[in-house]
Amino acid sequence: MMQDERNQEQLWQRLQQSAFRRRFALNPRDDAYLRAKSMAVVLSHARDFIASRLAPALPAKDGKQTPWRGHPVFVAQHATATCCRGCLEKWYGIPCGVALTAAQQAFIVAMIALWLERRGGAT
Repeated sequence: MMQDERNQEQLWQRLQQSAFRRRFALNPRDDAYLRAKSMAVVLSHARDFIASRLAPALPAKDGKQTPWRGHPVFVAQHATATCCRGCLEKWYGIPCGVALTAAQQAFIVAMIALWLERRGGAT
């Protein structure tokens, strides 16, 4: 198992200990969207959302930039604590005020993908 995979699994286990993070699930509309569009398309949306809403050092409306519903990625972001820079700092140790690297963005998308695969209901 690679280091990132090990870290990903450790973070997954920590997230599953949080009653708040565990309560998230896709509603039927978001689940249908994921199934209709495919995981690949939804993850391309995730990359775009992360790049535009989370990657800047000082994102616009930080702490409020991720809606609670309306897209499977938004739900997954709240479930994986990748919704704002404050959560990234608390859960992942990624400091606020510094732009995300390409590797950090890829890791965040990987966490979203993991949640969509394990908890989101898509196959």
